[in-house]
Amino acid sequence: MKVHLKIKRFNPETDKKPYWGEYDVDMGKTDRVLDAMHEVKWTIDGTLSFRRSCAHGVCGSDALRINGRNGLACKMLIQDVVKVDGGLIQIEPILGLRVIKDLIVDMEPFFAHYRAVMPFLVNDSDPGARERLQSPADRERFDDTTKCILCACCTTSCPSFWARGEYVGPAAIVQAHRFIFDSRDQAAQQRLEILSEPDGVWRCRTVFNCTEACPRGIQVTKAIGEVKDVIRTGVIQ
Repeated sequence: MKVHLKIKRFNPETDKKPYWGEYDVDMGKTDRVLDAMHEVKWTIDGTLSFRRSCAHGVCGSDALRINGRNGLACKMLIQDVVKVDGGLIQIEPILGLRVIKDLIVDMEPFFAHYRAVMPFLVNDSDPGARERLQSPADRERFDDTTKCILCACCTTSCPSFWARGEYVGPAAIVQAHRFIFDSRDQAAQQRLEILSEPDGVWRCRTVFNCTEACPRGIQVTKAIGEVKDVIRTGVIQ
């Protein structure tokens, strides 16, 4: 089927402002949006710039705004985005981060927020001769938030992040949640203090954009609510 791609382009070295590049490609219904982008880059305009790596929904590098919604180009099938021959697929960079070129954004502010919540296990006790064991129930408590691939789909779909880039954002809170509720970790209080700051969890307005945008199906808003509850009650359950 024919697909009409409308891709937001911008090269700061040559362009004064963004513009729309428009391309017609022939694709199969079960091809991915990423395949259509490859068709443009490899056969029509080699200057088109975008990130991609594994192409299987694991690395999270090809997060984009596709027909107004965040998602991974490698996971969206053509048939899920357009329903008729000649249908439109509009592709833009994710919002709230500086555009470096075309669909590539500067991810450093996003990863700075990620690093700020101490996204690693903290435990200074001696584990003994074996690894630190954990019951299946304790592991299940934070299982959902271990699925994050740091694609930034959730954070860059958040109106609070668009309004104030200093907001730590949903992805960082998800990463903090994963360790706050880990029975082996000893730094929950430090993370909760970080997230209690003005640009922490309380900037969340419970819009649910983050949950809808997550390509891994993480209940992001629920995780944020659970962190809020711990800060409010002082009890980790």
